[in-house]
Amino acid sequence: MKGTKLLIVSLFSAVFLSFTPVTKKYIVIDPGHGGNDLGVNLNGYSEKEITLAIAKEIKTIIDSQDKYEVVLTRDSDTDSQLRERTELINKLTPEMVISLHVNRSPQKESTQQGQEIYFQNSDPSKVLAERISQKFTSSKVIGERNLHILRESKSPTVLVELGFINNSKDRAYMTSKEGQKEIVQKFVEIINEN
Repeated sequence: MKGTKLLIVSLFSAVFLSFTPVTKKYIVIDPGHGGNDLGVNLNGYSEKEITLAIAKEIKTIIDSQDKYEVVLTRDSDTDSQLRERTELINKLTPEMVISLHVNRSPQKESTQQGQEIYFQNSDPSKVLAERISQKFTSSKVIGERNLHILRESKSPTVLVELGFINNSKDRAYMTSKEGQKEIVQKFVEIINEN
C-alpha cells in the first residue's frame, strides 16, 4: 500500500510540475516610427518600413528557437507613442531592448555611412552597444543620449541607427533582401550570445 501511495504522489508531482508555468525571457525589438510617422525617407524607402521588416524577421527566427520570446513594440504600420512603448517595455522587464532606426545627414548624398549606436547610462547597455558594434564592422558607438526610449526604459536598451538613407551604399544594404538578411542574422547572433 505504501508503494502505491508513493507512486501516486510521484505521478501527481510529475504531472503538477509539468504544468508549472516557465518564466519567459523577453527581448523587445522597437521598430522606430510607424503609421503617419515615416521617419526618414528617400526614393520611396521609409525608415518605418525598413525597421519593421527587419524587426519582424528577427522575431520570426528568435521565436522559433525557444530560448527567448521577442515582443515588437509594433508589428504593423501603426502609430504608437513613445510613452506606450516604454510602458510595454517596463511591464515586460526584458533581457534587452533594441530600438531600430535609420539615419540621415543634411547632405543630399551623405559621405557618412554605417551604424551608429546609442546607449543608456548603465553598464549592461554599454556592453550591449559594444557587442553590436563588434558585429557591424562599419559601426561606431556614439555614447549616451537623452532619448526617451533610453531614458525611460528600465531594461538594458540601445538605439541602433542601421545606416544612412542618403548614402547610396547604406540604402542599398538596408533595403535589399540580402542586406536585410545579414542585418537580421547579426542581431540574432547578438541575442543568442546573451
